[in-house]
Amino acid sequence: MGVEQKTLTFGSFPAGERNLITDVPGVRVGHVTLSDGDVQTGVTAIIPAEGNLFAQKVPAACHVINGFGKAAGLVQVQELGTIETPIVLTNTFGVGTGVNALIRYSLADNEDIGLTTGTVNPVVLECNDGRLNDIRGMHVTEGDVNAALAAASDRFAEGAVGAGRGMCCYGLKGGIGSASRVIEIGGKAYAVGALLLTNFGQTVDLRVGGSPLGQKIAEGPARADKGSCVVILATDIPLSCRQMGRVCRRAQSGLARTGAYISSGSGEMAVMFSTGARVPHYGREAFATTQVLQENLLDLVFRAVADCVEESVISSMLHAETVTGRAGNQGKSLGQRLEECGITL
Repeated sequence: MGVEQKTLTFGSFPAGERNLITDVPGVRVGHVTLSDGDVQTGVTAIIPAEGNLFAQKVPAACHVINGFGKAAGLVQVQELGTIETPIVLTNTFGVGTGVNALIRYSLADNEDIGLTTGTVNPVVLECNDGRLNDIRGMHVTEGDVNAALAAASDRFAEGAVGAGRGMCCYGLKGGIGSASRVIEIGGKAYAVGALLLTNFGQTVDLRVGGSPLGQKIAEGPARADKGSCVVILATDIPLSCRQMGRVCRRAQSGLARTGAYISSGSGEMAVMFSTGARVPHYGREAFATTQVLQENLLDLVFRAVADCVEESVISSMLHAETVTGRAGNQGKSLGQRLEECGITL
């Protein structure tokens, strides 16, 4: 949807083959989009790695930039440093549905959950799409979550799709954006990727490539900045959960490059996982031996993440078409607004 090619350049690292989070091997993403009059919403599912995630978890971390949000599962991610389910993104009132769907998804493959071992920690994050979507109708179903999981692939659409269908960014249409970077460490190429659900900001603050674009395209009175942004980060670099926590905090640098100042009423959260190691649910050895990146090389990852997050914000807007939803409210695409103003990026 929207533009088909990304022509802007963000940073100096080369992009991966797809320039998507799925350039990290094993990562897959699927959408279900609900678009019918006042219903403009959906689900986006991120599967971090192949195989049974409960039995073989991925190391992970999270960081709350501003906590005006209703995420599920982050407390355990912060405490234990692992993710054991896919990650589901949806609207605010769909979080409970996403939790139930992920529990059933995990129960189907793990007969021990809740009986001979503990329960499962589903990870679900949200943004409020109530401006364009009839959020009170609670239209997202467990079937929609299951369908998004089943649709997960290494190629997926960006823009006004999945969980991003009803989201607005910088006063225009936002949604799903993604990007990746390839960095070389120790003679080997590794991927760093981001996927964002963008729903924040005022048009006047928008910056693209350092240029104050928003001041040129803003129209009408600005609405209060009370949105949110979910940042999902992935890499195949072996990192500890502590290191990934440090990387998550750098997501704010990428958001700030696009003009975000993180308003009081906005919810920004970052979650990161690495496929560079797996954490078995049933460890057989008394001590685990793991490989992690040297601390002095983390700057490479910091820079790549800032570039990916910045590009993902802009990509979410460039790929989104204009959407008219609840009560006739409209989220105008960045492309349409640029055309109206006679501006070419």
